[in-house]
Amino acid sequence: MNNEAAHALSVRARGQNSLSIWRAPEISGRWWPVFLRNWLVWKKLAIPSLVGNIAEPLMWLVAFGYGMGALVGQISVDGVQVPYILFLASGSICMSAMNAASFEALYSAFSRMHVQKTWDGIMNAPVNLDNIVLAEMLWAAFKSLFTVTAILGVMLALGISHSPKLLVAWPVLLGVGITFSCVALIFNALAKGYDFFTYYFTLFLTPMMFLSGIFFPLEQLPEVVRVISNGLPLTNAVALVRPLFMDQWPGDWLRPLAVLAAYAVGGFWLALALTRKRFGG
Repeated sequence: MNNEAAHALSVRARGQNSLSIWRAPEISGRWWPVFLRNWLVWKKLAIPSLVGNIAEPLMWLVAFGYGMGALVGQISVDGVQVPYILFLASGSICMSAMNAASFEALYSAFSRMHVQKTWDGIMNAPVNLDNIVLAEMLWAAFKSLFTVTAILGVMLALGISHSPKLLVAWPVLLGVGITFSCVALIFNALAKGYDFFTYYFTLFLTPMMFLSGIFFPLEQLPEVVRVISNGLPLTNAVALVRPLFMDQWPGDWLRPLAVLAAYAVGGFWLALALTRKRFGG
C-alpha cells in the first residue's frame, strides 16, 4: 500500500470515529448497579449532605422572603396578589433543584470519572460507558429531588403554601433535576480540573438565577433580556412550578415542558457524545 492510500484510509478512519460518538445511546438495565453503587456510598454521608444542600436555599428564603418580604409585602403574579415569600419560595425551589443536580453532575461525577477512576473500574465489568453516563444523570436528578423534598417539607412547616397541587410540583422538580443534570454532564465531559466548573457556575447558572423570575417578576426586565430569559431552562421550570404553589394550574404548560425536554434530550446526547470522545469513542 502506497503512502497516499494509507493516508486516505487514515483520514476515513478518523472520520468514522468522529461520527461514531453521535450514535444512538446504547442503554440497558446495567445502569442500575451503577446507580445503586452511588446510593450505597452516599447514604453513609446522607445527613451531612442533606444539611449542606438545604442550608443555603433556606438562608436565601429566610433572608429575602421574610426580610425583603416585609418591605415588598404583596407582589402581582398574572394579576393575582401573593405574598412575596410565596413568590420567592416557588422560584427558589427550582433554583435548589438546579444547584443540587448541577453540583452532583459536576464535582461528584468528575471525581468518580477523572480523579478516583471509578468509571474505569466499572467498565472492567460488563457495563458500557453509556449506562454509566445515564446512571450518573439519574443519580444527580435523584439527589436534587431528595434536596427539594426536604426543602418542601420545611416550606410546608412554615405555612408558606398548603396547596395540594404541590404533589404535582414534585415530579416536575424531578424533571428539572434531570434537565440540569444533562446540561452539567456536558461540562463534566469537557473539564480538565475542578476549576473549570467555575466558568459554568459564574457565566451560566448565576446569571440565570437573576433572569428567571425567581426574585422579581420578569416584567421588570427589558424586552430584549426578557426574550432571552424565555429560552432559559430555569425560567420555564419556574413557569411550571409557581402556579402550583399558588394552587393554580399552569396556563401554558406545554411550551415550558417542551423547552425543558429539549434541554434534557439535547444535553444528554451532547454529554454522551463528548464523554465517548473523552474515553476514545
